[in-house]
Amino acid sequence: MSKISIFHNPRCSKSRQTLQLLNDNGVEPEIIEYLKVGITADTVKSLMVQLNLSPRQFMRVKETEYKEQSLGNRDITDADLIAAIVATPKLLERPIVVNGDKAAIGRPPENVLEII
Repeated sequence: MSKISIFHNPRCSKSRQTLQLLNDNGVEPEIIEYLKVGITADTVKSLMVQLNLSPRQFMRVKETEYKEQSLGNRDITDADLIAAIVATPKLLERPIVVNGDKAAIGRPPENVLEII
């Protein structure tokens, strides 16, 4: 069985709810506090594949940093968006649960049940 991980922000209610839902279903995931430890470009690229989404599709577009960095500009490349997530991990949508080659965004938390 694959190790299940959660990209977690303990200050986020949806992230806390998703972690609780995992625990309630007998899953003790590896908790990755990406705001503390950061995130690499390789990890973001891996999440792109696992989620089958472009980087913009799993970015927090309402964050001030998104607007300040003009990341809504459609001419910005995926590579630039990935670099923005690495430089400003707060832009990563949360929580993201990874199980092997599958991932799901816990919004709503029940979304992650399909991959555990």
